[in-house]
Amino acid sequence: MNKGILSGIAAYAMWGFFPIYWKLLHDVPALQLLGHRIGWSFGLLLLYILVTKQWDDFRTLASHRKTLGIYAIAGVLLSLNWLIYVWGVNAGFIIETSLGYFINPLLSVLFGVIFLRERLRPTQWIPVVVAAIGVIYLTVTYGRLPWIALSLAVSFGLYGLVKKLSPLGSVYGLTLETGIVFPIAIVYLAAVQVGGTGAFLHDGLTVDLLLIGAGVVTTIPLLMFASAAKQIPFNMIGILQYFAPTIQFLIGLFVYKEPFDTTRLIGFGIVWFALIIFWIENLTHRTPIDPIPELGEG
Repeated sequence: MNKGILSGIAAYAMWGFFPIYWKLLHDVPALQLLGHRIGWSFGLLLLYILVTKQWDDFRTLASHRKTLGIYAIAGVLLSLNWLIYVWGVNAGFIIETSLGYFINPLLSVLFGVIFLRERLRPTQWIPVVVAAIGVIYLTVTYGRLPWIALSLAVSFGLYGLVKKLSPLGSVYGLTLETGIVFPIAIVYLAAVQVGGTGAFLHDGLTVDLLLIGAGVVTTIPLLMFASAAKQIPFNMIGILQYFAPTIQFLIGLFVYKEPFDTTRLIGFGIVWFALIIFWIENLTHRTPIDPIPELGEG
């Protein structure tokens, strides 16, 4: 099998198993998890850039005012997405978080129409409308708007829109994004440590290692994705992107036994049907499908 495909599968598989990792830290507040993920990710990415002797290149590319502005917006959207995801997983909504990433590709198409004035073929509107019906159905049967799924889809869709306009590659981009929000994360983590509510160095060695590992589990699949993206077509990346939410859905259903009755099955089924239509329509017209942004799910 192509090395790029293997790298892509490995990256999305790791993103798919993210819920199990965050569940190990379920006693740590979501804001602290976010702060540590930002902090350790930035540290490891910066170390990678320094070790691979790319610092001068990175500094030159990242120093432009326009570039900093774009990645400041991306950093905020990414942080919001990570926060909602971690909170959703540890609050017992893994299945709903997976729905957000199933919806995301279709929402990204809609954002392209709204913000980039892209034009869709009449048949491309069909899956968008079908997915909307699925969300409306879930809203009625839930008795509430599936806000976790929609918040993840919207924040990640907007993040993808910003990344489409951004000039840097995946590694440089994430390094700059996390670097911009890094000072805020450090100030917050320092405040909770001083206030005695910080988990780091207070809840045992296992928790400390897992918090540090938050940076590792972020950077490793990212680097694998970056390698895969250079070796295989975007259409293949587009197919692989559904590995992660599928794995997350199965973990929520079978590992953590989250409720999933017939009405939710129907709602998810409508969304999945929309995705099938989406893929058939694109394959029929041989239109390349852009992958989701390089961060993957959660």
